[in-house]
Amino acid sequence: MLFQNTRLARILSNLRKRPGAALASSIALALALSAPTPGLTKTAPNAPNIVLVVIDDGGYTDLGAYGSEIATPNIDALAARGARFSNFHASPMCAPSRAMLLTGVDSHTAGIANLPESTPDEHRGVAAYRGRLAKNVTTVSTLLQSAGYHTWMAGKWHLGHGPDDLPNARGFDRSFALDATGGDNYQKRPYLPLYKTADWFEDGKPADLPKDFYSSKFLVDRLIRNIDTAPKDGKPFFAYLPFLAIHIPTQAPQAYVDRYRNAYAHGWDVQRQRRYDGAVRTGLIAPGTPMGPPPSNVKAWNKLSPKEQQAAARHMAVNAGMLEAMDAHFGRLVAHLKQTGQYDNTLFVILSDNGPEAADPAAQPLFRLWLNAVGYSSALDRLGSRGAFSAIGPGWASAAAAPGALFKFYASEGGMRVPLIISGPGVQPATARAFSFITDVTPTLLDYAGVAPAPAPAAPIVGRTLRPLLSGAATTVYDPATPVSMEAAGDIAVFKGDLKLTKNAGTLGSPDWRLYDIVRDPGETRDLSAAMPEQLAAMKADYEAYAARVGVAEVPKDYAPDRQVAKASGPGLIKALALPASLGLAAVAGVITLAVVLAQARRRRLGRAPIRVGQGVVRGLVGFAGVLSLLIASRFWLAPAELAATMGLTAEGPVGLGTIRADMAAFFGAAAILALTAAIRNEARWLTPVLLLLALALAGRVFNLVTTDGGTALIPPMVIEVVLIAIMGLGRRVLGRAPNA
Repeated sequence: MLFQNTRLARILSNLRKRPGAALASSIALALALSAPTPGLTKTAPNAPNIVLVVIDDGGYTDLGAYGSEIATPNIDALAARGARFSNFHASPMCAPSRAMLLTGVDSHTAGIANLPESTPDEHRGVAAYRGRLAKNVTTVSTLLQSAGYHTWMAGKWHLGHGPDDLPNARGFDRSFALDATGGDNYQKRPYLPLYKTADWFEDGKPADLPKDFYSSKFLVDRLIRNIDTAPKDGKPFFAYLPFLAIHIPTQAPQAYVDRYRNAYAHGWDVQRQRRYDGAVRTGLIAPGTPMGPPPSNVKAWNKLSPKEQQAAARHMAVNAGMLEAMDAHFGRLVAHLKQTGQYDNTLFVILSDNGPEAADPAAQPLFRLWLNAVGYSSALDRLGSRGAFSAIGPGWASAAAAPGALFKFYASEGGMRVPLIISGPGVQPATARAFSFITDVTPTLLDYAGVAPAPAPAAPIVGRTLRPLLSGAATTVYDPATPVSMEAAGDIAVFKGDLKLTKNAGTLGSPDWRLYDIVRDPGETRDLSAAMPEQLAAMKADYEAYAARVGVAEVPKDYAPDRQVAKASGPGLIKALALPASLGLAAVAGVITLAVVLAQARRRRLGRAPIRVGQGVVRGLVGFAGVLSLLIASRFWLAPAELAATMGLTAEGPVGLGTIRADMAAFFGAAAILALTAAIRNEARWLTPVLLLLALALAGRVFNLVTTDGGTALIPPMVIEVVLIAIMGLGRRVLGRAPNA
């Protein structure tokens, strides 16, 4: 149990300083322990276990229970015995949503009003945009931990990177957390040039991943281990399971992907209608509900070439396989709770943090160069597998959000209306149609646990418990006169009764205020601003009051989250592409050099005078080759895994990577030193050992190519070595001789 009572701390300090006052201090200590403080609240009798599951970037109709074709039987079973919410909303961005989910306070109050990665420079340092949970904000895990719950988490955190910000400092007994907006699902590597590494932490300390890592499997394994190794003291547990699925890069074991190999050949136009029909069939929306308009950046499916259609269908198959795999592994956790007799007293809460991800970074030529530079593949036959990068793009994302408009990063219903399923003791099976918001989850969990919110000076919870709705005692959460407001990266939404006032920033957004009846028009097809001017004015005033209260900062002109992320990715992109760009220049120089060498040889055979090649030019080429070799050596030393993958090399574990680092860095480092010495001193003799080293390396690679199935992966390093040999050979012929030669 945590000691968070300052009076108790003072008593213990005085007891140590004044031993003579032991009796009085003992009495005071007993009184302090009996005081009803937030750090020492006890749970209600028979308080349930709690399993909180977050699907990353799950669309409104992505689950089977919400009308999807994707197989999610384990989640669907919980939906069938519990409450399925049809009008639940989150922020359109993941970090703000997670901050509100775990605290019950507004994201600005929590200190995470934007993604740290997309926060504009003008907002950095502003209290609401620090990118880490504020000190006066108390997490639900801290409150449950203090009340006696065992608390565990495994998955994506994204709420702060410092030692005081990680899960172990925010109320979790045990944790295994990724602190980034996403990461690879098979290995410890970043998925964007924005990051240098993929930082995983176990109980607050940097951690590595096992060789057989697959994110959904591993995270569930960790929670099952926590359950099995917890003290048998009869106390309940709180397990937070924020999956990486189905965030980019979408990746899944081949068996799951193959189940959807032919499922999406009809294209995203048809798919959007099918998801709409599924939402009607399962009772989420009424027949005749208007469908939201398709985004302007989505091509009609029949305008794509057959090859483009095949690739797009494959990307969606990977996404579907990833979600099914996530559900299957979550099912193992449910089965384990049944086996251990804990299922019946477990409250399950399953939701998505925002709408579906529409970005497709691999569609950008510069990003594809980065993918190749760090060893990712986008080959069609490899999509979903280890080392492959996949994303669904705006067409499939729009379908996953049906009937809503747009998707993640937009305050439209497609970006904010997401699935929520709550199942467990005391929850009546129903489709809950009342409006609810992500800040309502924390007070709901505290209500079921019988734990009070933290008192002042902690920031007060603004969400409302959903328990009366879940028990059937109420049909609404918020009365029609109460506004619920949200702002994220310039996107704005105000909910009041059946109405929603909204304004979208970003590339596909509009600066105009729009008013919708989202109960009858969740597709936001009919703007009511002109027809309801009084409501429009009142809700704009509600937003202004909210913005002043929580500290909203205006976004800069022409700001968009995707552009900010691209800007922040620039240094990493340049660093990753420096070597390929240098290799390209070296290849050009090598071709020119080889042409000169061949021309010289031909002129000699014909008895003509050789072409004069200035020593200055050749010294420059040799110097460039030396710098290139030095760059390769440094990359092997600093990032052996990335460069090894690029050059067709493989290594397992720290020992293998250490060997590559030492051997390859030493090889290219030696070549660099010798080449630079030759260029600086204008002495050809230093190039003889370089040529010998490169010739032996090239011979080894040719032998490897002939005797193995290494294929095209062996070609890039061979090209590098041929280029270097050509430059060094020319330098050996043209540069000066040693004084005593």
